[in-house]
Amino acid sequence: MTQDVEQEKQIVELERARLKAMIDVDSEALNSILSDDLTYIHTTTREDTKKSLIGSLVSGRLSYESMDTEDVKVRIYGDAAVVTGSAAIKVSSGGRLLEFSILFTDVYAKQDGRWQMVAWQSTRKPEE
Repeated sequence: MTQDVEQEKQIVELERARLKAMIDVDSEALNSILSDDLTYIHTTTREDTKKSLIGSLVSGRLSYESMDTEDVKVRIYGDAAVVTGSAAIKVSSGGRLLEFSILFTDVYAKQDGRWQMVAWQSTRKPEE
């Protein structure tokens, strides 16, 4: 197995763990997976940092019920990994339950010998 294939598997597992941590509001796991300099851009164009994203989840202002991903692809570029895919999202934001589909780009970087998520950008798919 090549090093890139092994690293791709690590990133896929980290993505699964991150999504589970967001749904479960596991701030300890999120603190480990998310980089301190994270830029997280939602479909609404709202931008979060690591601190503000975790804070929104812990406070309940933002609550993910499910995030089901499809067509996830990982490409490794040295100490960076680009993840793309689509997802069906169920999220409560400001007390309103929203359901929609997105396309996303997610970037991980190897920092201090371990992969951490440094960026997220998502775009809402048009309703069919």
